[in-house]
Amino acid sequence: MTVMAERASSQLSVDMFERIAEFAEREDETVRFEFVDGRIGLKKVTNGNHNTITMWLIRQCMRARPDLDLNPLQGIKVEAYRKGRARPDGVLAPVDHFVGQGEWADPRGVLMAVEITSYDSDTHKRDRIEKPRAYAEAGIPVYLLIDRDNLSILVHSDPDVEDGYRDIHVVRLGGKVTLPDPVGIELDTEELKQYVD
Repeated sequence: MTVMAERASSQLSVDMFERIAEFAEREDETVRFEFVDGRIGLKKVTNGNHNTITMWLIRQCMRARPDLDLNPLQGIKVEAYRKGRARPDGVLAPVDHFVGQGEWADPRGVLMAVEITSYDSDTHKRDRIEKPRAYAEAGIPVYLLIDRDNLSILVHSDPDVEDGYRDIHVVRLGGKVTLPDPVGIELDTEELKQYVD
């Protein structure tokens, strides 16, 4: 991003960002924007393996907790005072929680945000630094990162507005991991090893 673009995005209001994102999505349905940590980010079109991991996780959640939906399309308001907009790869909340909330939902009531790393130059900063901080500031109890680069699953919990997530549990891809309350789901990630590019 150029210096001029960085200055423009740091001065951009949330309302203006939402208008830009809405226009871009109307013009090209493969374009999805986020506004995290004061800058606009492009949510890239995912590949088949990324989508397969998303669908695998949706099935696991449905089997273990039919009272919850893992929504792969819902945008949420993030960062202190809701000055950011994120598009997680999945948002876990009670069934029908997002009814009437529109494209950018309030994070209250969200139990977990999910990200699956992409093979691009921004994934480290976006998925490992900015998103965990934004989700913790929003008070989301659990952040699940499926890190295909490092062949691991990271479960972030115990969010704090100042410190971010105070507990991070790492499991190698292929192991079993328990998502803490309020999620309360155990995942056997052996199957995911075949979806790493």
